[in-house]
Amino acid sequence: MSTPAPATSSRDLPHPGRAEIRLEGVLHALSDPMRLRIVRELAADGDELSCSRFDLPVTKSTTTHHFRVLREAGVIRQNYRGTAKMNGLRRDDLDDLFPGLLDALLAAADRQAVRLRKR
Repeated sequence: MSTPAPATSSRDLPHPGRAEIRLEGVLHALSDPMRLRIVRELAADGDELSCSRFDLPVTKSTTTHHFRVLREAGVIRQNYRGTAKMNGLRRDDLDDLFPGLLDALLAAADRQAVRLRKR
């Protein structure tokens, strides 16, 4: 995977361009249950959410790591709005590059969640 574009200021976060997003990077990013949970919440909301909106059962530093992995893989876009770091799913980019992949993964994750609740 190529190195993300450098940030232009201390508040800008590096993101890969659409052409730099790789399937294996996306699949790796989504292979972790916490990162998949973040993506499911973003997809369900359909808008940008601040990092503080996610209630993950991990430390703040681990949460930051998960967001960074998703951003560097091109799954989410992060930007600052005031003091809040906002997160948005890069659905258009992912759907253009890998048609149907995101919807299939989200549907599979939903089916798995239902199956695990039945246990």
